[in-house]
Amino acid sequence: MATPSESIETSTKGAAAWSPDRTAFAPTDAIPEALILNATTVVDTKAGTDRGSVLVPWVDDSPAAFSDEAAHINLQEPALSQTLIHTKKITQMIFLSSELYRENGGVNAQLMSDSSMRAVTKEANNALMSHTASETVPLTGLANTPGIIDGGNVTDKLDPIADVIAQIESNGGTAGIVVAHPLAWGKLRNLKSGKDLNSSLLGAGTEDMGKSLFGVPVVTSPAVAEEELVVIDPSAVPSAVSPVEVASSDQVLFHSDSIALRVIFRLGWAVMHPKRLGKVTVAKKATV
Repeated sequence: MATPSESIETSTKGAAAWSPDRTAFAPTDAIPEALILNATTVVDTKAGTDRGSVLVPWVDDSPAAFSDEAAHINLQEPALSQTLIHTKKITQMIFLSSELYRENGGVNAQLMSDSSMRAVTKEANNALMSHTASETVPLTGLANTPGIIDGGNVTDKLDPIADVIAQIESNGGTAGIVVAHPLAWGKLRNLKSGKDLNSSLLGAGTEDMGKSLFGVPVVTSPAVAEEELVVIDPSAVPSAVSPVEVASSDQVLFHSDSIALRVIFRLGWAVMHPKRLGKVTVAKKATV
């Protein structure tokens, strides 16, 4: 398990069952595969309060201009703005018998904790990429964000991906990461550089070693739709995350001699510049 970033001891007030010992871990250590850490810009790491939202101030760049020597320089009022980030908790609580929890010198407890971390990571990734906003969870997945670039379909060429990356740059952004469904990435890997050739198209104009497209790192994740690739400028997506809090208690299930293990992670994000994100669809039968 990761090194704790914060340890919160049991309160001396009230019954211990109401304030069990708990430990908080930095998300980069506890859930390093969470896409929100790489596909967004984390601007708040203290989202673990009861606040339902975080306000992020930002300035829309004003144009600069040439001025003559000793001439009056025109004043420009900066376009001050802000983005509202809603945050929600992702949680999991499981229980197992005291005997199983303590078996193997604590190995079982570690395995259960690791399993909970993976479950939280999976849910966080699904939410970031594909969630549909609702009244209870007002977060919109990046792939569902209105106004992002629709690059169309990839059939026998990588041109739609190149066009999306170029369009993001034209809109003042920088493509920093591509999140692709594993099956969509596999279809791209199967594209050949020519008829009756075995060489991969990904080796033509892009790097074939590792996962990248036109120099942009690619992360594969089932959190996006099966045929999609999402191109993201992380600076266009501010986010807020909390430490990952892990707590265990042998009091809440005292009647059954069991241990309860709870994991909590709060997160939220918002898209400031939709035109600095884009997506493409890989055709089901992509052939040359």
